[in-house]
Amino acid sequence: MKKRIHQGFTLIEMTIVLLIVSILILVFVPNLSTQKEKATDTGNNAVVKSVETQLELYELEHGQKMTEAEMEKAIPERQLEIYRKYKK
Repeated sequence: MKKRIHQGFTLIEMTIVLLIVSILILVFVPNLSTQKEKATDTGNNAVVKSVETQLELYELEHGQKMTEAEMEKAIPERQLEIYRKYKK
């Protein structure tokens, strides 16, 4: 009689691989969301500093602070929203 050699994975091997993959996902997914929040905060802080720089340059050039109406015309709406929300 000839013995057949079957190639493939056993149920135990597949279960172990799925267990390892599940553990890796549980470890990395929460870390990714934290990194996204940090990146968003860093971007928002950069926008605040940029708007503050624009306001300082205006004040140096014109000798007075920029009014709200001038801010709305000169600074993009999205940047202005972030500035108002996150300014210190």
